[in-house]
Amino acid sequence: MKMIKLACALTLGAALSACSTNDVVTREAAFTAPQTSNDVTFSTGDSRATLKQGTERSARRVTNSQQQAQTILPDAILRHINVAQINVRVPTKLKVSEANRYYPSGDIVWREDPMGNRYEQVARIVYDAMSAGTSTFQGPVPVILDVEVERFHALSEKARYTVGGVHHVVFRMVLRDAKTGEFLSEPRRVETDLEAFGGQQAITAEARGLTQKVRISGHLAEVIRQQMTQPDGYKNASFGFYQLVNKL
Repeated sequence: MKMIKLACALTLGAALSACSTNDVVTREAAFTAPQTSNDVTFSTGDSRATLKQGTERSARRVTNSQQQAQTILPDAILRHINVAQINVRVPTKLKVSEANRYYPSGDIVWREDPMGNRYEQVARIVYDAMSAGTSTFQGPVPVILDVEVERFHALSEKARYTVGGVHHVVFRMVLRDAKTGEFLSEPRRVETDLEAFGGQQAITAEARGLTQKVRISGHLAEVIRQQMTQPDGYKNASFGFYQLVNKL
């Protein structure tokens, strides 16, 4: 069994390192910035980090059930791994904006939870989404998923109830061996956008239970699933003008 686990880990590392080079960052640059005592981290085993009831159901609402998963790993390897630990870090150096403008400047724009610690709220959302998106990996070989949020841009109240826009989330991720902590993949930067409903469309969606949190959570769950199973990883959708604005 030890030899099988070792072979799985080595094959996993080789396969993930060989996938598309787009948005690959150096190991030295990613996940090595000094953490501050104020940075918010959600991690498996943290008393706060129990998967919220209904997250997987919410994820399935916005996932295309007809889409067949393609894999960058042999099926035999996929059957052997499980994501035993998830660490989500939201650095407090990220700027939070509470401005009620069509496009508030800032790294974190989130309004659907009550006024409070936006870093914790975002960490909670991302952790739940990553948990839901990796829940199908149930093998005996444990791996660790590290995620660091770089940007979490939902809609302000003004945009939500008028023009809508795009939910823009950027994060870095890496897989590590759960026993040794060694890298099993190159750290990667994932940029993802989701259509953000506005006006009557937003009101109708909310009446159906499709809040911003539900849609973003489901989207991120599908993003991480694709990132781990598609040959070239997740491919972002194109939203033209709105994506240009997000790069400002």
